[in-house]
Order: sequence, then structure tokens, then C-alpha cells
Amino acid sequence: MRRTQSPELAVTGLSENLQGSIFRAVKRAIVIGNGCAGAESQCIGLVRSLGLFDRHLYYSVARPRGGINRWLQWLPISIHKRIYHFINHICAGFSIKASGITDVFEVADAKQIAALARSTFDKNGPLLVVASGSDTISVASSIRRLAMEHVFVVQVQHPRSRLERFDLVITPRHDYYSLTPEGKRQIPFFLRPWVTPREPPGRNVFLTTGALHNVDASTLRIATVKWKDEFASLAKPLVVVNIGGPTRNCLYGVDLAKQLCGMLKSILWSCGSLRISFSRRTPKKVAEIITGELSLNSKVYIWDGKDPNPHLGHLALADAFIITADSVSMLSEACTTGSRHRKPVYVVGAERCTWKFSEFQRTLHERGAVRPLTGKENMSEKWSYSPLNDNAEAAKRVIQDLAERGWKIEA
Repeated sequence: MRRTQSPELAVTGLSENLQGSIFRAVKRAIVIGNGCAGAESQCIGLVRSLGLFDRHLYYSVARPRGGINRWLQWLPISIHKRIYHFINHICAGFSIKASGITDVFEVADAKQIAALARSTFDKNGPLLVVASGSDTISVASSIRRLAMEHVFVVQVQHPRSRLERFDLVITPRHDYYSLTPEGKRQIPFFLRPWVTPREPPGRNVFLTTGALHNVDASTLRIATVKWKDEFASLAKPLVVVNIGGPTRNCLYGVDLAKQLCGMLKSILWSCGSLRISFSRRTPKKVAEIITGELSLNSKVYIWDGKDPNPHLGHLALADAFIITADSVSMLSEACTTGSRHRKPVYVVGAERCTWKFSEFQRTLHERGAVRPLTGKENMSEKWSYSPLNDNAEAAKRVIQDLAERGWKIEA
């Protein structure tokens, strides 16, 4: 006989497992982002892996941009907000407009979200809160403080201090690079708290290999359907080149751009098609050099930055990837796609990375997921490697921690 859920359980948001134990069902999620697509996609990726993608609300904690605000970005968002409103008030008193202040704050209201969690708990069960980015830390931790018995708060990316403010922190293993022997040699003791966490991860910290992201089997299937007709005429192998931008720990410029152009020209003989994409962080001069050197080749297509963005189509349909070492997110996504198709991932500029970026590159290389691009490759070559599975492993940890509280994700 098929088991049926009692009306009382259905109304109160309780569910029953096979052993008869009563669990509260987590049926909804709130995502708090900081206006950065990379940070927000990590939250969405976790929510998607938990099966709550179509049952989540999104809140943003975004700073205003332009003018004087570029000098205030290093301040905590609460202090930035006070200064912002003070300047507006002063300018209004003199009937002048504050130069460059164009946007208002879209700050998720911690008190409002906590009140929602408390008031709907009996009917709808606990609320899962997933946040990412430094500007979301104070909001997410406040929600937990105000509604601790009614929410489960996950902070994606390391908040750097006071981890007890969150139920779970999900962060890449290389964030703890300063604790490795090499990290201790490179980073002075007094600088470590400002660079990477100094203390070993505690019970509520889950370590991933790369960054969480919004790419899974379902996403790739949808992208395949959407882009297959446009890519159908492209000769194989289809090689995708993703170019990011220099960071403090992965410095490069026109020198690497020229080196990359030479290597790409050397491997073109083995490519059916080569598609190049730049990110918003790519320096203009780097993009100009690569475009000038390669755009006239009939095998090469360079995305002009206009919609629609082919990124998901590239991930779904490429035969191999070439990616600059600065982008943890792009490398994490590409190294996730290799389970069925064994898609090779080549890295450019890894030797220029330091600190935790070099640790991430070392980890990917040791598991066989990436190889350095030399310009001598045959792009038809493939190799086997264990793909990254960070999203699923992080979701499993969330489910385990929820179960310890007598909660579970509603299927």
C-alpha cells in the first residue's frame, strides 16, 4: 500500500522518513548576492544542486558605483552606506548633485527576512539562506542571529573571521594556503589574516577544490539544445579559449597576450574551429592584440561581447578548452564537464600565479584535470581525469548538516 502523508504533516511542513522519524521539510531558499555575477552563480549552483532552484527568492546587497564611491569600496558596506547618505544630504543642502553617485543601495533587509522565516516556519518549514561575497556577510549573519531556530545559513566563500556566525561555510581548499609549508614561507605571519584564514577549518567549514558554479548536467543539456544549430556547421575539434584578466596574484598583460597568440597560431593546424571569449576583466589592450592577430583567420571566431552570451554553449559543445590561469570560476566550470566527454583543459599563465592561485593550479594539475598550453599540442588528443564535483559534494554536506537538526530538503 502506498504511504500517504497525514493532513497535519502537510500543513505544518513536517515530513516523515522511511523509519518513521519526523523531519521538518526545507522547501524554499533565499539567495543573497553582492551584485557580482561570479559570486551569485555560486549560490545559484548550490541551490540548484539541492533541488530548490525553482523555489528561491533573490536579494541583492549592492553598492553604488561611480564618482566618489570608487574610493569607498574598501569600507564595510554599513559605513559606506552612512557616508553615501551623508554626502547626499550635504549636497542636497547646497542644491548640488553629488557627482558620480548614480545608484541607490539595494540592501537585503536582515530583519525583514528573519521575520519572514519566523512567521512562516510552522506552515512552510525552515528557510535555507545562501549568501556569497564580503558585502553579504553582515546580512547573512544577522539573519541567523535573529532567527537561529528557523533558518540554516550558508556562507559561500570564506568570511575571514568569526565562522561561528554561520551554520556552514563553503570555501575552496586553497583559501587555507597560508597554512601550508610553502604558504608560510611566502606570507609573513602578520599578513596572513589579511590574505587567507590563519586558523584551521572548523567543524562548520566545508572545503571544495574549486569554486561553486551554475553549471550541471541539466544546464549543459539545455545549452546543447539552444546552441547546437548555431554550432552545427563548425569543424571539429571545436576549441574554446576563455580569457579573463590579471589579478594581484596572477599578473600579466600584453606580454602574455602576445605569447598566447603565438601558441594559438601554432596549434591552429589541429583545430577545426577556434572560438575566443573575453571577460569583463580582460584589459582592452590584451583583447586588441588577440583580436588583431587572429580575427582574420577563417577558423577563428571572436565573440564581440554582445548578447547572447555563448558561454554555456561553449561549455556544452566544446571539445577542448584553453583558459587563462586567473579565473578560478572558468576553470572550475570547464573541469566539471569532463566526466562523459573527457574534455581536455589547457591553462595559460599558471607560472605567473602566486599564493593561493598557484595552489589551485597545482591541485588541478595533480589530479590530471589540466595541462599547461605549450603551442605544441594536437588538439584532437584527449585524456581521462576525475572531473570536479564540488556542487554535488557541497550539497551533500548541506543535507547532512540539515539532518542533524531534524530538517531535510523536500524532494
